[in-house]
Amino acid sequence: MAQAKIRHIAICSKDTRKLADFYINTFGMTQVMEQTPNDDRGPTDQRAIYVSDGYINLAILPARDNPEGINHFGFQVDDPEAVARAGKDAGAQTGIAPRPRDGRYAEFRIHDPVGTGIDLATAGWATEPETAEQVAARVGH
Repeated sequence: MAQAKIRHIAICSKDTRKLADFYINTFGMTQVMEQTPNDDRGPTDQRAIYVSDGYINLAILPARDNPEGINHFGFQVDDPEAVARAGKDAGAQTGIAPRPRDGRYAEFRIHDPVGTGIDLATAGWATEPETAEQVAARVGH
């Protein structure tokens, strides 16, 4: 099995635009996607904003009922099910759980022994800005 690579970190914030701008202006990161929540769990003006350094995808997510700060991270892997089995054998709190196919990058999630969510994806996460065609396809226009 190939070495898994950390390719994604998610941070919750009460002001996603302000935090995204911090990473853009401080570290020169590039915004690669902005997504409006498609549910009724929070204000529609709170958007998930994804920025990247060209290597790691950093998701700035609306905090909603979560504390601000790191929420979860993700590994790009060749075989999510094999990784999940290894995780369960090593003490993961949960087995593999499919992620919703609502525009999220990860296919599956497990939780480490202290409860941290770990996304598993075979394709990885965006590190380049979306094209107009990609935005249209994602939002169904």
